[in-house]
Amino acid sequence: MTFREMNIEDLETTLKTDKDVGITETEARKRQKEQGFNELQAGEKQSVILLFFAQFKDFMVIVLLAATLISGLLGEYIDAIAIIAIILMNGLLGFYQERRAEKSLDALKEMAAPQIYVLRDGEWRKIPSREAVVGDIIKFISGDRIGADVRLIEAYSLEIEESALTGESVPSIKQSESLHFPAEGIGDEENMAFMGTMVSRGSGIGIIVGTGMNTAMGKIADLLQSAETQDTPLQLRLEQLGKILITTALFLTLIVVVTGILQGNPLYTMFLAGVSLAVAAIPEGLPAIVTVALSLGVQRMIKKNAIVRKLPAVETLGCASVICSDKTGTMTQNKMTVTHLWSGGHTWQVTGTGYAPSGEFYYGERAVQPKGNKTLFQLLTFGMLCNNSELILKKDRFTLNGDPTEGAMLVAAMKAGLNRENVVEQFTIVKEFPFDSTRKMMSVIVKDNQGKHFVVAKGAPDVMISHSSSILWQERVVRISEYQTQIQEAINGLAQQALRTIAIGYKPIPSGTVLLHESEAESDLIYFGLHGMIDPPRPEVKEAVREAREAGIKTVMITGDHVATAKAIAGQLGILRGKERVLEGKELAEMTVDQLEDIVEDVAVFARVSPEHKLKIVRALQNNGHIVAMTGDGVNDAPAIKAADIGISMGITGTDVAKEASSLILLDDNFATIKAAIKEGRNIYENIRKFIRYLLASNVGEILVMFFAMVCALPLPLIPIQILWVNLVTDGLPAMALGLDKAENDVMKRDPRDPKEGVFARGLGWKIISRGFLIGISTLIAFIVIYKNNPDNLVYAQTIAFTTLVLAQLIHVFDCRSERSIFSRNPFGNKYLVAAVISSLVLLLVVIYYPPLQVIFHTVPIASRDWLLVIGMASIPTFLLAGSILIRKTR
Repeated sequence: MTFREMNIEDLETTLKTDKDVGITETEARKRQKEQGFNELQAGEKQSVILLFFAQFKDFMVIVLLAATLISGLLGEYIDAIAIIAIILMNGLLGFYQERRAEKSLDALKEMAAPQIYVLRDGEWRKIPSREAVVGDIIKFISGDRIGADVRLIEAYSLEIEESALTGESVPSIKQSESLHFPAEGIGDEENMAFMGTMVSRGSGIGIIVGTGMNTAMGKIADLLQSAETQDTPLQLRLEQLGKILITTALFLTLIVVVTGILQGNPLYTMFLAGVSLAVAAIPEGLPAIVTVALSLGVQRMIKKNAIVRKLPAVETLGCASVICSDKTGTMTQNKMTVTHLWSGGHTWQVTGTGYAPSGEFYYGERAVQPKGNKTLFQLLTFGMLCNNSELILKKDRFTLNGDPTEGAMLVAAMKAGLNRENVVEQFTIVKEFPFDSTRKMMSVIVKDNQGKHFVVAKGAPDVMISHSSSILWQERVVRISEYQTQIQEAINGLAQQALRTIAIGYKPIPSGTVLLHESEAESDLIYFGLHGMIDPPRPEVKEAVREAREAGIKTVMITGDHVATAKAIAGQLGILRGKERVLEGKELAEMTVDQLEDIVEDVAVFARVSPEHKLKIVRALQNNGHIVAMTGDGVNDAPAIKAADIGISMGITGTDVAKEASSLILLDDNFATIKAAIKEGRNIYENIRKFIRYLLASNVGEILVMFFAMVCALPLPLIPIQILWVNLVTDGLPAMALGLDKAENDVMKRDPRDPKEGVFARGLGWKIISRGFLIGISTLIAFIVIYKNNPDNLVYAQTIAFTTLVLAQLIHVFDCRSERSIFSRNPFGNKYLVAAVISSLVLLLVVIYYPPLQVIFHTVPIASRDWLLVIGMASIPTFLLAGSILIRKTR
């Protein structure tokens, strides 16, 4: 027999416990040693040392280390030290960011760790849930989080919110009797409570039957161990770029060395020149600058309510083409709200969302005061009387303690000026018949100030009809049979708006009448009216969905909720439009991934889905070439979150399992925050393209200066230490500043880039080569002009070449801010870039004019007349091409 089928005596015998005494502390410690702690097993954490060394596995970093070794062997110790400094800086940045994200998550987990009440040695005591063991007797009340899997032995009006496991936004009604019918899922386990779920109403006592990884949550967490983590597009692109650069560097080095030897130069000299060329070809600062750009993006995301667990995640979200989002709490407020009231043929609208008791009442277009309308005011009063929820104000924020449905009715009454204290003064609740799943009703017997007694009941509308003999219609009590059609039309009208409806009934009873059973109280009622409620969409989500669509990103709603509700919310948010369709979980279950691929492009809403369905949806979208972002908060979302290209979990309602599986955590659980992340991600990628363009165009210029000089049998225009200075200082500071560039105005008007798009796509390769060619030629011309006039002063000619190269790059950096032209953006719009360029200029002048540094960098002061040559030649690469673009546009 399963635990759900056992009676209490069999449970006690099987689990060696006693429902009245519990187990002893000694037995608890013994079981803890055998079973382990009651917690989900996370993957093995990397040690701090291994995490640090993991930062140096990048292909480019390994090649740079090899270059460092060669430089050291050749006696170029300054080069070697400089390269090692860059590599260490890059590694420390990556290490710091990963450790920081890890600590943020640990803090979140610590905050979420629940405490539970257990019965041990006959006494109730509070312990951390991780110390609970199988056989412990535990109790819980409304607002408590269940700390393990439990077989219920007592349940008092108990309802548990199980959306973390089922995706259902409506709480499950629980009872303690043995069950002997087959359960289709967790939602049907009426006498079980599961780890991580929340008690929304009532109280209960149960025996723990599963802890840690042996819980329902643990079994889903187990799925994560086999889920594969995908490399991000940025990681793939940078790996591709690194290989291209290394191949190019080795090829050019070989050509130069062979050419030089054939021209009669010594082998050692040519090998040193080859190493210099390799240093010029590889942008040593690129890994560090990418890390810095991503780190800065992470800091900006924290300010926008998102924690990034993995650095490339921000950029990956920027190329997402589909966002698969959970409905409850992410797109909606997860706060049931009464929006419509109906009684006797009249319908009123209620404004205001959430639990804040502020809103207006309208009858058609006309605002009404509930206190001036007897029927409306009485309907709201009855909703407050037949209600056990409580609204709590904490730090200017209202929170609900109790059932969300009852909370919605309570808030609606408070909007009309009613409050619990006043109602209790006027009405005394004599007896309550709690809600249960069989009757689908709750009722109270009430006595008013005049001593009159009456029953107030609430329940499902169809059930209320069957228990009613009369109806209040136009302030008259008449036979209900005469108005069955009107009642059904009202119910259907509210249902078509995806409103959940609760009916209110009442009846007066003679004083002194004793109603011992609910069947007596809940018969011959007067059908009074309806509350229509919904979990309303977040107001900012509709705009976020629209902007995502403009950016070429499809939003797909995936929810465990009912089709009608999902369809209505999706329609309100603009997700479901035109010919797009809704697919139910039962249809999805019958499809293979291949079959789903054929129709998934036309589906905007998936309703009544299970965990394996979500994984299937993600796979089908990925197989169709999409970059998929998956949001969710529950354990049931975690496998799909991990399988998606980027997983996004909720910081407030999200389970630990979901957070561990995700790359991005939304601190405000808000879909609209994803829009900011998308914009940030796109901008980061564009900024990475900008500084790749800048760095590589600069490096192409350096390579061509050296290459053409060797081919023309000229002396080297630049020496290795000068090239390294340009790469690390002149290139590094402006490139980092480009990483801080603000997004261009049309960044959210473009379609997502193709994930297969190479780094050099959209003409970037041509821009790099053409600008680099002009930078190299201009620098070489400046070198030749000076060298030919004074062949005996090679150091002066090299200083001119060095200065021209630096200035050409510093002018070119402003052109890199836009893929159109240097004139398309305000050149002073990035204050960090302006500061970086000024800093680089100052450092250049120091290297040229400060004697101690002249010795190290082999420079001499430049005569004032030669500055005109330097500035003129340095300006040609940028302004020549910008001018040609302007001419083409004006034609």
